[in-house]
Amino acid sequence: MTEIDHQPQRVWSPAIAHAVTSPIIVVVMGVSGSGKSTVAALLAAALGCQFQEGDDLHPPENVEKMRRGTPLTDADRLPWLRKIAEEIDGWRARGECGVLTCSALKRSYRDIIIGDRRDVVLLYLRGSRELIHQRMVARHGHFMPVALLDSQFATLEEPTPDEHPITVDVADNPADIAHEIVRHLEDRDRQANPSAPVATTSA
Repeated sequence: MTEIDHQPQRVWSPAIAHAVTSPIIVVVMGVSGSGKSTVAALLAAALGCQFQEGDDLHPPENVEKMRRGTPLTDADRLPWLRKIAEEIDGWRARGECGVLTCSALKRSYRDIIIGDRRDVVLLYLRGSRELIHQRMVARHGHFMPVALLDSQFATLEEPTPDEHPITVDVADNPADIAHEIVRHLEDRDRQANPSAPVATTSA
C-alpha cells in the first residue's frame, strides 16, 4: 500500500466502568518514547472509543525523513497536523468518542489540532529525558531514532494552564496511567454535567 491516510480505526468495547457520559475526544501528546501509543490504546479500550495513531497520518516523505534521523520542519508537519484536525472534526461531527496520539510538541501545533475545540481534551504524558531515553533504547521497530530525542525535548513547549491539559507522569505503569486519566475525565464530565449519575471506576 502506498497511502497511509486511510488507516482502519480500532473500535473498542468499554473495558472498565466509568462515569463519562458525554462523547469525548482526547489528544494524547508527549515526546517520542513517552508511551503515547500504549496509554492511548488502553484509554480507548477503557472508554470504548475509537483509536487513531497520529503517526499513521504522516505523509510517506515525513516518515522517510524521520527514518533517516532528519528532524521535520514546521512546513513538513503542517499537512499532517491538518489531517489530524480533520480526523478530530469528523469524530466531533458524528458525535463519536475518540482517542488520538500526536506529539504536539509546540503550542502552534496544538492550536491547529485543538484550538478552540472545547470538547477536545489535551492529555500530556510528562517524563524526564533520562527515563524516556531508557525506554527508547529498549524499544524495537519504531521509526524514531534515539538521536532525535534531544531535538524533541528542545522543541517541546509544555502545555500552559489556559490549554486546560490533563498532565500525568509516565513513571507509572501504563494501566495505572490509563485509570488515572479516566478519573480525571470523570471529574471533568461531572463538572460539565452535574446532574449525571456517578459511577465507580474499577481498579
